[in-house]
Amino acid sequence: MVRTFAAIDVGSFELELGIFEISDSEGVRSIDHVRHVIALGKDTFNDGKISYGLVEEMCGVLTDFVRIMKEYQVQDYRAFATTAMREARNSQIVLDQIRVRTGIEVRIISNSEQRFISFKAVASRDAEFQKSIQKGTAIVDVGFGSMQLSLFDKEALLSTQNLPLGVLRLRELLSRVKVMPEVEQTLVTEMVDNELTTFRKMYLKDREITNLIAIGEPVLTFYYHMDPSRRGSKITREELDKAYRELRRMTLDQIEETYDVSAEYAAMLFPTAAIVLRVMELTGAESLRLPGIRMLDGIAADYAEEKKLLKLNHSFTNDIIVTSRSMAKRYKCHMPHVQTVETAALRIFDCLKKYHGLRDRERLLLQIAADLHSCGKFVTMRDSTDCAYNIIMGTEIIGLSHLEREIVANVVRYHVKPFRYNEVFIEAKPAVNGRLVNPGNPTLLVAKLIAILRLANSMDRSHKGKLETCRLKLQDKKLVITTDYEGDVTLEAMSIDEKGDFFEEIFGIRPVLKQKKKV
Repeated sequence: MVRTFAAIDVGSFELELGIFEISDSEGVRSIDHVRHVIALGKDTFNDGKISYGLVEEMCGVLTDFVRIMKEYQVQDYRAFATTAMREARNSQIVLDQIRVRTGIEVRIISNSEQRFISFKAVASRDAEFQKSIQKGTAIVDVGFGSMQLSLFDKEALLSTQNLPLGVLRLRELLSRVKVMPEVEQTLVTEMVDNELTTFRKMYLKDREITNLIAIGEPVLTFYYHMDPSRRGSKITREELDKAYRELRRMTLDQIEETYDVSAEYAAMLFPTAAIVLRVMELTGAESLRLPGIRMLDGIAADYAEEKKLLKLNHSFTNDIIVTSRSMAKRYKCHMPHVQTVETAALRIFDCLKKYHGLRDRERLLLQIAADLHSCGKFVTMRDSTDCAYNIIMGTEIIGLSHLEREIVANVVRYHVKPFRYNEVFIEAKPAVNGRLVNPGNPTLLVAKLIAILRLANSMDRSHKGKLETCRLKLQDKKLVITTDYEGDVTLEAMSIDEKGDFFEEIFGIRPVLKQKKKV
C-alpha cells in the first residue's frame, strides 16, 4: 500500500511543502517540493513578534499548499513551526489565524524535537550513518534561527547543544550596525568563535571527532550552488576554506551573480561558510559529508517510522536515555543508586499496567526522571529538588517536547517534597506524532509518576542495592515486594511504609515489604 503524505515546515526564512509517497517496499520517496521565501525570523529577531503583513502572506501561501495537497490526494500531513514562531510573542495568535483561514493545524515544536527529527532524516537517507557513529561523529545542523552541534560515539548520542548561530539571526544582528563589508565579515567570525570556543571547553575536551556531517537548509543552499555534483559527497577542509576565502572577497552583488541566488540567499552564504568551517577546525575533522536532507525529509521519516512503514537501524529512544544518563553523570549523581532506582521504577510501572493506564512514552518519561532525580544535589543539598527542576527545564533533552520536559521536571521536583495538586499547573497540549498522549489532566499524570518514583527511591534508601533481586507481585490490593536479602532492611522498610501512603492514594494499592529469611 502506498500512502501519500505532506510535510510542511514553517521556518524562520521559508515556508516549505514536501509531498512524499511512503510504502513498505520503497520507503519514503519525495515526489514534489515547493518553497516560498518569507523571513519570519526577521520580524521575530528584531521586534519579538510576527507582523500582520507577514501573517497575510503566510496564510496566502499555505492556502496554495492546501490546494497542492488536494491535487496529490494527500492522506495525511504534519505541519511544524520552528525557531521564529517559537520565539514570537504573538505565536498563538498567528497559529489561530492559520487554522481559521487555511484549515492547517501548525504545531510549534521545541528545538530538541526539531533536531531529533533531523537526525531521523539523516538516518533514513544516509546509508553510512549507523556505521559512521561507531566512532566519534559530530552533526552540525545549521538553521536560519539557530545551530545545533551534536556528538555521537559508539552508536549513542553523547551530547547536543543549541547555539544562537542561525544565519538569519546573525544577519539581523549585523543589520543594526553600519560597517564596511570586511568589518561585518570579521564580526561574523568573532561571534561564531565566541560560541564555539565555549562549546569546545565544555563538551569536546580531548574527544576525537573522525566524522563530520553537515545538514540544514542554509548548508544545502551554499554547497549545491557551489557545486551541484556535491550532493551526498564529501568536502575537504581545504575546499571549504577556499570557498570561504572567495566569499570573503566578494560583494553581495558578486555573490548573487556567482552563485546564481537571490539577494536574500546571497546574504546567508558567508555566515553559513563561516559556521561550518569553524566547526571543522574546532573538531579537527578533515572532511565533512553532506547527506542532502532538509527538515521536510525528517518530518516524513518521523511519520513513516511512527506508522511502522519505515524501520530505522538506529535506536533514537536509546539516544534520549543515554543523554539523560550523561546529564546525571555531569551533575555527579551516584550512578549505582541511579541505575537501581531506574530499574525498580520500570519494574513497578510494568507491574501496575492495568492500574495506571499509561503507555510506553510515559514509561520513558519515568525512566528519565529516575535518571535525573538527584541531579539538584550538585548545586545544594538543601532544596535540591527545586534545583533539579531548574536544571531539567534549562537543559535540552533531545527528542522531548517542552511539555514532556516539564512533566519530568515536576516529577523530580516533588518526588521528595510534599505534592499538592493545586501547586502544579501544566498546560495540556494537543497530542502529536503518536508520542505522549494528551494527558487531559497532566497534573494527574505527574502524580502517578511521582508515586512510582518515590516508591522506587525508597527501595534503595540505603544506596546499597539491598532489594535489587526482589520480586514484585500484586496480591489483594497490595504490591508485595519480596526479598531474600539476609541483612538489615529496616531503613528500606520504613521508607516504603512512609511512601506507601501517597502510592495508595494514587493507585489504591499498598506497597508491602516482605523479607524471607533462610531457616
